[in-house]
Amino acid sequence: MKPVGAVTRGTTNPNRLRRVDNYLAHRCGELLRAADDPLVVDLGYGATPVTAVELRARLAEAVRSDVAVVGLEIDPVRVSAAQPYADPPRLEFRRGGFELAGLHPVVVRAFNVLRQYAEDEVAAAWATMTGTGALLVEGTCDELGRIATWAVVDTGGPQTLTLSARLSDLDHPATFAERLPKALIHHNVPGSPVHDLLATLGAAWDASATPFGSRQRWLGTVAKFREQWPVLDGPARWRRGELTVPWPGQPAGPARDADRPGSRGDE
Repeated sequence: MKPVGAVTRGTTNPNRLRRVDNYLAHRCGELLRAADDPLVVDLGYGATPVTAVELRARLAEAVRSDVAVVGLEIDPVRVSAAQPYADPPRLEFRRGGFELAGLHPVVVRAFNVLRQYAEDEVAAAWATMTGTGALLVEGTCDELGRIATWAVVDTGGPQTLTLSARLSDLDHPATFAERLPKALIHHNVPGSPVHDLLATLGAAWDASATPFGSRQRWLGTVAKFREQWPVLDGPARWRRGELTVPWPGQPAGPARDADRPGSRGDE
C-alpha cells in the first residue's frame, strides 16, 4: 500500500507530547479498555521515535498494559532508525501515511503533521484517518510542549477543541492562537467563532488577575469563560491547564458523559 502524504520536518523533543498523551489516557481510556485489539497509531512521529516510545509507556501505565502503539512515518530512513526502539508486538515502527498502512486502530494521534500541509488538504486527511472508525486526536504544540491545542475528530468531522498550557509559562490566552490546528489557524479573524472564543477567553483572563498564582488565575478565567461559552470538561482538567470546548463553528451539543464534571474521567 502506497503511503499517502509527504515527508515533513520531523522536529521532536522528549516529553513534547506529554500533555496530549495524558489527555489521550483520560479521553480515550474507556475506548481502549473495551477494545479487543487496543491499537494506537502515532502518525508522523518524526526524526526520532521518542514520543512514540513515551506514548506507549504512558498508556500502558494509565490505561492497560497490553496497549499496542505503531509509529508510522513516510520517510523510510526514519522508520529504519526507529527499529532499535521497537518492542514488538507492543511497540512497532512502520512506513505509512494517512492511509494508516492498512491498520485499524482504535485511536490515532497525529501531532505537528498537518500544520505543515495546506489547509485545503486537512479535511481529506481527517477523512482518510477516521475512515476505519478510529478516533483521531490531531493538533500542534510548541517545541517544548508547553502550549498545545488539538482537535478530536471522528467520522462526522471535528467534535471538540482542547487548549492546554503549562500555566506557569502562560502569559496570556492569546498565545494559543499561534498553535491552533491547521483547520483553524487561518480563521482567527474578527467575526469568526475561533476568534470569538479566544477573545472571550482573553477577556476572562484579564478580569481574573490574582495574587495567588497562575493556577488560580486560570481557574478564575475558566469560571468566567463558562458564563459565555460551553465547556465540556471539569475542574480536574482545568487544574492541569486544560480546557475543552465544542469545535468552533458547529452547534454545541450536550457534553458526553466522559466529559461531564463529576464523571469518572473528572475524578
